[in-house]
Amino acid sequence: MTDERTALIFPGMAPSKFGDVSRFLMINRKARERLATAEDVLGRRLLGPAREDSDVYDEAAQVVFMLTCLSLAEWAEDALGVKPEICAGPSFGQKALTSYTGVLSFEETVRLTAELSRCEMSYFESDYSDVVTHCFVRTPEEGFAEVLAELEDEFHDVSGVIDKGFYLLSVREKDLERVKARVRAIGGYSMHTMRPPVHSTFFGGLRRRAEEEVLSGFTLRDPELPVVADQDGALLDSAAGVRRMLLDTFDRPIDWPSMVATLREQGVTSLCFSGPDNLFHRVDCTVANFEVRTVTPAMALKPRSRS
Repeated sequence: MTDERTALIFPGMAPSKFGDVSRFLMINRKARERLATAEDVLGRRLLGPAREDSDVYDEAAQVVFMLTCLSLAEWAEDALGVKPEICAGPSFGQKALTSYTGVLSFEETVRLTAELSRCEMSYFESDYSDVVTHCFVRTPEEGFAEVLAELEDEFHDVSGVIDKGFYLLSVREKDLERVKARVRAIGGYSMHTMRPPVHSTFFGGLRRRAEEEVLSGFTLRDPELPVVADQDGALLDSAAGVRRMLLDTFDRPIDWPSMVATLREQGVTSLCFSGPDNLFHRVDCTVANFEVRTVTPAMALKPRSRS
């Protein structure tokens, strides 16, 4: 085992500066080619003059985010000499990971991303349409347990643990302001709200629909790099393992501390986050354990990255 071992991390989908993303996709030759390929696969344009910076998570935005993260990873290899030995993709990052590790071709990953987006949209139009997932940070554990106890008779589910005191909580939107007020009262802070919601044990119906209507149409291959599952930190080296991870994302919470523990056990010393990320590279359990590098469209737009 070498003294320095790098893991490539594809982040979950987050709000990003669309101007930087679109310029990167137009200026970087490989990214431009990937964009053209994705548009051919889907038979539609993905970048339009009317799109502005916003928290949009529609089909086009998801495909653009995926191919941006993937193109940035390729740029990091060429421009920065990044040579990952292991790969992870918490939450939406699974999509870019699937292509990068050779589990699916890029064209197949574009189609998978689009079809899963449509599947989710259809599901949440009829099921759990009033549920959202909200991020809470610096939340005292004992106090948070009390908040959850108060929700005993209401819909609620912890959809993820990002760090100590950093939770993703799914609740009905009508209850969100009350929950936010309670978390503030115990000393916690609110971040952003995700619509539609994510990673809940209540979404088994979505998992079954995604398996039957989407994943059944794809033949996955064994990953070319070891993959760390975002639900429990399991180390995956088979197509079956990655397939299970892709399905687990619908009805199992993400657990970033478990992923960190696995990366540490594998001797990883540095993480390269490929794509816009507002969460994972900043939290204490990340910066306390690794040398952290983030690769963003703005970085790749600097003169040395032009191709």
